[in-house]
Amino acid sequence: MNIFQTAEKKSNVLPEKYRNMTVTDLEERVRFIKNKLGSKLFIPGHHYQKDEVIQFADATGDSLKLAQLSEENSEADHIVFCGVHFMAETADILTTSKQKVYLPDMRAGCSMADMADIFQTERAWEKLGEMFGETMIPLTYVNSTAAIKSFVGQNGGATVTSSNAEKMVQWAFAQKERILFLPDQHLGRNTAFNLGVGLDEMAVWNPMTDELEFDGPIEKVKVILWKGHCSVHENFTVGNIEDVRRNYPDMKIIVHPECTREVVALSDMAGSTNYIIEAIMNSEKGSSWAIGTEMNLVNRIIQQHPDKHIISLNPHMCPCLTMNRIDLPHLAWCLDTIERGEEQNLIEVEEVVATFAKLALDRMLVQS
Repeated sequence: MNIFQTAEKKSNVLPEKYRNMTVTDLEERVRFIKNKLGSKLFIPGHHYQKDEVIQFADATGDSLKLAQLSEENSEADHIVFCGVHFMAETADILTTSKQKVYLPDMRAGCSMADMADIFQTERAWEKLGEMFGETMIPLTYVNSTAAIKSFVGQNGGATVTSSNAEKMVQWAFAQKERILFLPDQHLGRNTAFNLGVGLDEMAVWNPMTDELEFDGPIEKVKVILWKGHCSVHENFTVGNIEDVRRNYPDMKIIVHPECTREVVALSDMAGSTNYIIEAIMNSEKGSSWAIGTEMNLVNRIIQQHPDKHIISLNPHMCPCLTMNRIDLPHLAWCLDTIERGEEQNLIEVEEVVATFAKLALDRMLVQS
């Protein structure tokens, strides 16, 4: 079930009264319920969330860090995940059955995660098995559905993050001769390239045509990249880099590895969200940066470092549309329903899916 089917099933539509409330009233309502529930409530907020939501987060970070913090927080009965659907699923997988995980807006999803559904993946695995036999192991970026994580766990694979992708790819190659990397082709390509795998040793699996896109002899293939991408990071281009080099010759360019290989190759630095945050934080006063990642985070970094010249690598970039589904009205509404004892906007991963998904996550965490 994808996020849109889930939203339709739940039929959770924001009541009109929350749209008509003032910002002050909404903020007061959120603060009141946070104070009332105290340690029984935990609000993790992803780096890409709006400031109006982040201001109420008990912790900020990337998706896996927030899921792990949710797991460690044994006091919280209610975890209101300000992120997207796959993140809340991971939190539900890692937390206890007594804890409830909520997503303030069930439409908050990830286009990349939705580019690999379980039916496509199972079909691809069967067809690729006919080509490569038992020489493959699957890896999936944590930006994937619980069903995909479960599939990977069931087939001996593990999850990866943008921070530990190189370590996990090395681990995978110690297990098998070939890797199927889901669902982001760019992270997979950039990671494998950094580890010495040639671009001519990487094939792309197209789930829309059920075909392997590769020109050479298939026995040369070491990495099979799922044809998926982040709609935000793919919008950073070589032209953007050329503009920065021309207009700001002394500016450093730092990008996320979900960007294309061409963009990463031409940048000065590439790394995870935390890598980007720490690089800017530890840089010298007066330094200049062009950042290639989501705009909410870029704008927040600009505000936090007024002593530095920071711009978005793409000046026409918009925030991630699905990330921006969660806003102050939805957060206030979600907390109100919790206070009233209503089980609405719940994220619940089926036990059998959660079991194998946790296995994939645990294989990664053991290596970290």
